Amino acid sequence: MKKNDFKNSFNRGLKLLSMLTVLASFVFLISCGEDEQPVGAPPSVSVSPATATGVNGAEVSTQVNINAPAGIKSLRILKNGAPNAAYPDVNLTGTSSTYDLAYTIEPNLQEGAQVNFTFVVTDQLDRAATSDPFTVTVSALPPKPRVQLGGVTRLSGYDEHIPGVAVTGIEGSYLEERNITLTADKDYYLIGFVRVGPIPAAGQTPQTDDGRTEGVLTIEPGTIIFGDEATKGTLVIQRGGKIIAEGERDNPIVFTSANAPGERTPGDWGGVVICGRARNNEGPSVQLEGGYGAWHGGSDDDDDSGIFKYVRIEWAGIPINPNEEVNTLTMGSVGRTTVIEYVQASFGLDDQFEWFGGSVDGRYLIAYRGLDDDFDVDLGHSGNIQFGIGIRDAKDADQSGSNGFEVDNNGSGELREPFTSSVFSNITIIGPKKVRETSISAEFQHGAQLRRSSKLKIYNSIITGYPMGIFIDGNNTTQFAQNNELQLRNVILAGVRGWGGNGFGKAFDRERAWDNQSAINSSSFPDLNAEGLPFLDGNGSARGNHPGAEPRGHSIRWTAQDFDARAWFNTTDFGNQFFGAWDEIGISPSVFDLGTPTFTVESESPAATSASWNNVPFVQSSTKSAWFGEFEEVPFVGAFGTSGDWTQGWANFSRNTVYRD
Repeated sequence: MKKNDFKNSFNRGLKLLSMLTVLASFVFLISCGEDEQPVGAPPSVSVSPATATGVNGAEVSTQVNINAPAGIKSLRILKNGAPNAAYPDVNLTGTSSTYDLAYTIEPNLQEGAQVNFTFVVTDQLDRAATSDPFTVTVSALPPKPRVQLGGVTRLSGYDEHIPGVAVTGIEGSYLEERNITLTADKDYYLIGFVRVGPIPAAGQTPQTDDGRTEGVLTIEPGTIIFGDEATKGTLVIQRGGKIIAEGERDNPIVFTSANAPGERTPGDWGGVVICGRARNNEGPSVQLEGGYGAWHGGSDDDDDSGIFKYVRIEWAGIPINPNEEVNTLTMGSVGRTTVIEYVQASFGLDDQFEWFGGSVDGRYLIAYRGLDDDFDVDLGHSGNIQFGIGIRDAKDADQSGSNGFEVDNNGSGELREPFTSSVFSNITIIGPKKVRETSISAEFQHGAQLRRSSKLKIYNSIITGYPMGIFIDGNNTTQFAQNNELQLRNVILAGVRGWGGNGFGKAFDRERAWDNQSAINSSSFPDLNAEGLPFLDGNGSARGNHPGAEPRGHSIRWTAQDFDARAWFNTTDFGNQFFGAWDEIGISPSVFDLGTPTFTVESESPAATSASWNNVPFVQSSTKSAWFGEFEEVPFVGAFGTSGDWTQGWANFSRNTVYRD
């Protein structure tokens, strides 16, 4: 063999040997890789027990059993399929563990409701396993004792009686025990006028205020108080008495009708009346309208009548005399130390909130589908109110005429001090008219009627849906508007699209449309703001006027002959705005409908950013309570911005809520 041949043969053999060595190493590595399985089986998780039942407020529990041979990394708890801040992830160690879940059934869950918890365990290799659900079912509560609240003698049908003391010449009775607590494990029934406060001495009446401070009614969260219709059940906190009704966001206190769902009507019972010793402009001792012995007034604007927080009042307003009803919440000369916040007044026959003098502040107020006025202010009230909404039912109005705001200095309009000069900010007034086709009661009037020498201030607010918008009524009221003592600042006033015959809103350009029939739907003839006259129907019909409509709807009304309220409203520095239709300002149509509304506004809404705090001088200068503090300088007008619904958890918009009675 030649040297070159031998050399070439040797090199080929060497290469083949190298290749075989590499191949053998590769096979060895593969075989080794196949032998390196993960340590341990996948994780597993189970619960025991898998079900539980309990009443509202009861605590139930289950044990979660976890196995993870590769090591436990975390345990996630899902409530009804989603993470919940109340149940954060749990960090565990080892290869097996247990976790005890304790759950308190929420008080607002209905009988038969179910809550499901599932548990997801993840091991150190990021492998996950999910348990079967732990299902909690809400069971029926046992019947609660029925407690008669007030009345001298115990009536049949009640398990317990908290007796009252009769006072000659005064209807109803004073609670005999000076300090009483109502608890959520009982149902209470107001029998007649139930009064809390100093019991008048022999021969005296509540008209004589001897300065005593005694009588405190404390009400626990979740307590339900029913008003008896036959006896005109009404709660009256007299001067010198206190109410401590402090509910919770998820567990409010409720005053409501004793009638069954479907049988409730406005005026089923009286309402809640709070009387204090602050000033009014009628005198040091004034009886509330109706003559039922609720006297109020004094000289102490810092008077304290207690706490009224997270409370609902429903179906109140029973007539005391013809055309004289109790309001849903009546405040007579209540002092500013009193706390009024998160209060809903619903389905009342008379006004939902009425202030007769006093200096009490308030915030987060809901006036829902009452008959008369949403916010009625009289007799020199001087408090501060921020965040409130009034919503109306299309067919329910009062024969006296129904308004969003109704404001007087006093019944005769006399120039008496203190003047009605309350500061309202961030209020939304939703009238009855949603669309042109919505039929409404003829008794609806104004979004705001400011009259009888009042000096109210309305800032950063929305008014819409009424036949007439704002009424500056009377010469004195007009003069106060011109003197900057009555103020409207950063107010959005909006009409209804297609409504102008007996209201105000958007309509086709009538004159140009009639002259250009073929182009009636053209964008060259946009809708115009219209009021006080019949107009086209908005559907392309040139002669689709409202049949028989009486021209009466006006966005701005006034009575003084030498005053133009429309020009005054449109003063540039005032920051007020007019829109022909409420759908232009980004509020949800659901606020006009039955059921739970969507209150927040669209992000592009002019309402979301139209507030100003530079042209509202009385926000800074008004006297405020310590608990109220300063006005919150939010960017939005109206009661709600683009997020944050303060009604959630405690408010209720159903006519037929089932209460445990």
